This record gives sequence, structure tokens and C-alpha cells, in this order.
Amino acid sequence: MRNTRHYRHWPAGVPYQVELPAQSVAQNLEDTAARVPETPAIHYYGRTLRYGELAGQARAVAGWLKGQGVARGDRVLLYMQNSPQYVAAFYGILRADAVVVPVNPMNRTAELAHLVADTGARVAIAGQELLDFLRPALGAGLQSCLVAAYADAADPGFAHPLPPPLDQPGRADYGPRIAPWSQALSEARDPGPITAGPDDLAVIPYSSGSTGHPKGCMHSHRTVMATAVGSVAWSPGGDEKPALVSLPLFHVTGMQNSMNGPILAGQTMVIMTRWDRRLAAYLIERYRVGRWRSITTMAIDLVNDPEVARHDLSSLEAIGGGGAAMPAAVAARLKALTGLDYVEGYGMSEAMAATHINPPQAPRPQCLGIPVFDVDSRVIDPDTGQELPAGTVGEIVIDGPQVFLGYWNNPEATEAAFILIDGKRFLRSGDIGYMDADGYFYITDRLKRMINASGYKVWPTEVEQMIHDHPQVADVCITAKPDPRRGESVLAWVVARPGPGAADGLGEEALIAWCRARMAAYKVPAEVRFLEVLPRSPSGKTEWRSLQEKAFAG
Repeated sequence: MRNTRHYRHWPAGVPYQVELPAQSVAQNLEDTAARVPETPAIHYYGRTLRYGELAGQARAVAGWLKGQGVARGDRVLLYMQNSPQYVAAFYGILRADAVVVPVNPMNRTAELAHLVADTGARVAIAGQELLDFLRPALGAGLQSCLVAAYADAADPGFAHPLPPPLDQPGRADYGPRIAPWSQALSEARDPGPITAGPDDLAVIPYSSGSTGHPKGCMHSHRTVMATAVGSVAWSPGGDEKPALVSLPLFHVTGMQNSMNGPILAGQTMVIMTRWDRRLAAYLIERYRVGRWRSITTMAIDLVNDPEVARHDLSSLEAIGGGGAAMPAAVAARLKALTGLDYVEGYGMSEAMAATHINPPQAPRPQCLGIPVFDVDSRVIDPDTGQELPAGTVGEIVIDGPQVFLGYWNNPEATEAAFILIDGKRFLRSGDIGYMDADGYFYITDRLKRMINASGYKVWPTEVEQMIHDHPQVADVCITAKPDPRRGESVLAWVVARPGPGAADGLGEEALIAWCRARMAAYKVPAEVRFLEVLPRSPSGKTEWRSLQEKAFAG
């Protein structure tokens, strides 16, 4: 039976259900631009882009994509950092009836090659500083690429300018198969009418899996709309002031709470390309920011700045986030600084951001919150699937309108991701926790072998496979290690390859540097420990749990 005990703590004046527009997400920007064309959509390093202008750029990008042969349902890689061009590209892809494949800008050549092969994408849109990592894929799957320079959207005289190399203006010629952003805008091709509907694919964010290869989470316009509409409805009346965009937009939380929600509401976004605590405080003060959605580590960084008290943060009306539990001491310092409770939430790529959020009038610390609109969340025995009573620890499962359709080209993983309860398909979160008597949810452990580094999911098998490419590595096991700032970081247990001279030069610093050149920064080991052999079970499996216990024991 559906759990509704949390209704007694529901935000005042907020309905239990929300109505979702039966349309493409691209139509949201068109509607907002028609309603408030002169309202600032984006403040970006000293320059302002209005909603009418933003919609015009998205249409121009859509026209360019169609000129490249992109058709309804085609996948397009979006490999870029937070910027006005990211927003225009995201909506341009949807405006062309295509599917956004948001790519972590920390990904490098090998990771990009997998995404190109897996999605069948023929076109990409990239940031200028990332182009060299993408070049090997051009002509080897990708046919063309549109390149943007963030500096072209910023004021070089701004008090906190873009850092190098992001401060470099765009070039006119990047080489074959590559078009500059200015070309798409100047051509301004008419993309024609929007034909994608609510059940067409809209976004395929990639969520790393225990098989070692990232898996694409298929989301329709309807599932994307669910949490975009929900993020606005959960705290009504919060769109009069700007929102600070510090979360990465490639990630579903930033995508929904910091971009798609504000665009739906016609709210102004104050965009940061890279996190900088002093820039964040400056932007809050300068633009009178009302809402700030972050991850825990950003909030910790801000309160630890000895100069933060010099800034006027009184405009803030709501702060919150997730990624890791907020330490009580830091939450107290935040409240002393801003007068606000840090409202925590919970979500996953498979559910297009939030499934649980703390009610703003009654938040609880180190708590996931309560199930949001139309979400049925329960706790089950992970082995038997039996539903467990309140207060009993088990696996958190979720049914709701934001739950994904399945994994791209991976029916086996899709089947394993769901469990049938009361005739409904529930998403298995893989997180172990419990629901209290009031319907609030808490996490106590993880069912899956996953490392949570500042909210980024790191799957050991994927990192192990990449490190195994090192010619001097015979064996490797990746575990978590405690990290006072990030919660967890990556620890590599390495066995050097035998043979005369084979291990020469294989030291901790050299191996970490090798990894840094080949994988996203959050996956790079923070420490390497060398062993003669890895511990193995009688069946030959690496006993990673025993190594992780050693890591946490010091």
C-alpha cells in the first residue's frame, strides 16, 4: 500500500500532485520567452542575456543541427561547462527534436569514445577548452562539432573574470568538421516547428554502473518535466529573485533545479562556470540572489572562507542541496551566517534528480526528506523484496513520474534495476536506509560498491579497467577511503608488473599523474598503496571489502 504518512509534514499550500505540461521541454523556453522576453535569463560574468535572446540562440543552434542532418530522436553530445552557451545548446538540441547526451566536462578521450560508440551520436557541441579531447572522435563516429568559447558571453572587465584558459575568445577556424558558435548564430536557420512529444526521448544522462561501463539513463520529455515542474512547485513564490547556478549543469540536479526549473518559471539564473567561494559570495550580494542549490562540499567551502562575513548574503531565502549528508556543525554555521536551514534532498540520475526533499518548513538534518509529488517510496528487504515496516533498515525503492524508461541499449541492466511491488515497477536505488514513523527517509549504507566523492559517483570497476591499461600495473583494486572534505575519495591498491625493470618509475605520484591525464578528476586516486598480491577469495574474486576495511582503519 502506498505510503502517505509524510503528508502530515507536506509544505503548506502545496498540492499533493502537480499537472505536467504534455509537451516538449523545448516548448518551456519558447513559452517563457513569449511571456517575458525582456526579463534577464542569465547573468554571466558581467553580461546579461534576456529570455528572448536565449530562445533565439536555441533556435539558431537547432537550425544548425538540422543543417548537419540531425533528425528527431538523434543523440547529440553536449560537452561543455556551465555557461550561457550550455543553456542555449541544451535547448537547441531539444528544439531540433533531438536527444541531449550531457557529458561530464572532466571526461577525457577514452570516456568520450565510449559515449560516442554507445549512443551512436554523429554531432557534438563542445566548449573550446575541451575540443582537443574530442578531436580523436571526429571522423571516428562523430561527423561534426559546434564549438563555443565562454569568454564570448562574458565581460572581460568583470570584477571576477573567467580564469585561464576559459578567458580566451572564440576562433574563426578550428579545422575540418568543426564550426564556431558564431557561425550557428549568424546563419540563424529556421528549425521549423517542434514535433517531439512528451513520450519522446529528451535526455540520456550517463550513470556509472558496477559492470565498469557507464550506462545511459533514458529520460523522456515527460520524466524531465516531472522534476522541473516539481522543483518550482515545492517552494512556491521563490522565482522573484535570481538563482545562483553553481552546480554543474551536466548533472541531473543542476540540470533540473538550476536550469530547467528556472526557465519554466521565468527566473533569472546567475551562472558560475567554475566553483569559487568568493565569487559565489560576490554574486549573491551583487545580484541579490534568493535561492542557492549546491552540494554539501560547496556549502562547507563557503562557510570556511574567512572573508565570507564581508559580503551581504541577506537576500538568500532558501539554501539546500545534497550529494552527501550535511555535517551538523557546518549546518549550524550556515544558519548563523544566513539565518536559513540547509534543506537536504535525495535523487539519482535514474530519477532525473529529486525523489525526496525535506519540507522547507520542517527540514531534518542528515535526512533525505519525504517523497515528493506522486512518488511512492518504500523500504524492502534487498534479498527477498519484502516490504519492511517503518524504522527497519533495507533498500530504498521508488516509483514516480520522474523514474527513467530504462538503460540505453542495456535491457539486462534495465530489468535488474526494477522490482515489481503491488503491480507497480519500483526503481531499486541500491541505497540502504529506513523510513521513520513520520515518513522521513534516511540513508545508512550503500548496497552497491560505489564511492561517493563530493556527490560524484565513482564505480571502482570502471577505474580499475582504465588503470589496467598502464603497462607497469599487474593488478589493481579500487576502494573508498575516508576524506574529511569530500566524504570519500579514491584509493588504488596496486600490484606492479613483475619482470626485470618492469616496475621502474612506477611510483605513487607517477601513477596518479598518469591517471589524471586519462580520466575525470574525481575518479583519479587520491592515494596509491602498493601490494605484493591482492587478497582473493577461494573463488578467485578480489576481496575488496577487506582492503576497504583497512582503508577506513587507517
